[in-house]
Amino acid sequence: MEFKGKTALITGGGTGIGEAMAYQYALKGTNVILTGRRIDALEKVQNKCIEMGVKAWCHTVDMEKPETIDELVAWIKAEGHLIDFMLLNAGISQRALTLETDISVDRRLMEVNYFGGIYLVKALKDMLIERGVHIAVVSSVSGVFGFPVRSAYCASKHAIHGFYETIALEYPQIKTTIIIPGRIHTDVSKNALDGNGKATGVMDPGQANGYDVNKCAKVAIRAIARGKHQKVIGGFDTIMVPFYKHVPWLFRLIARNVSAR
Repeated sequence: MEFKGKTALITGGGTGIGEAMAYQYALKGTNVILTGRRIDALEKVQNKCIEMGVKAWCHTVDMEKPETIDELVAWIKAEGHLIDFMLLNAGISQRALTLETDISVDRRLMEVNYFGGIYLVKALKDMLIERGVHIAVVSSVSGVFGFPVRSAYCASKHAIHGFYETIALEYPQIKTTIIIPGRIHTDVSKNALDGNGKATGVMDPGQANGYDVNKCAKVAIRAIARGKHQKVIGGFDTIMVPFYKHVPWLFRLIARNVSAR
């Protein structure tokens, strides 16, 4: 797959997996459009990508607010940008028991993790169809199975699988790669919401000792280059995926007893 001279649109491009993926695209000569809520973080990544020899732009977007997505799409069309790759990475996690999580938190995670991405995809549908855009979407092992204190997060990631698996079947010209990370060393747990919708501010030990985010990005970009439909990425914790599929009773035993943090 050719990357050089093409353009990737990355949501959540200022930090974590989105940032690391921006650098991987840049290394392959792909120009990047970075979106996220914090302009300072986006500009930092933008400058590094430019130093790597590609063009880079940034645009503030809140995936919870469709009007900001509309502004992004209008800007893309006005500037004449042609998208070849999309990385839908923007998201937020959760750390609270299911019945102790206010329904507003469930709704917020669905808006950010699921609805924001599909709103953007539908807003750019003509370009996606005409250009055969390759969509990579960041899910999670929690999109494969349920896991304690992440019910809303799991639900939003399960929804991602259903949508992007279907769009790939309906539109053969649109390629999709569902990236399925395990615990990756990012700030996702610190930004996770408690049952009242407040950021926990706590780094999970599992996250702190998680798989290196730059290694994750390298594996992800290879999966995209090879046209993989799904790619599980991470350390030993990802063994839960085959357990869930092939030995479900063992998965349930482990999931009930393993630290959810």
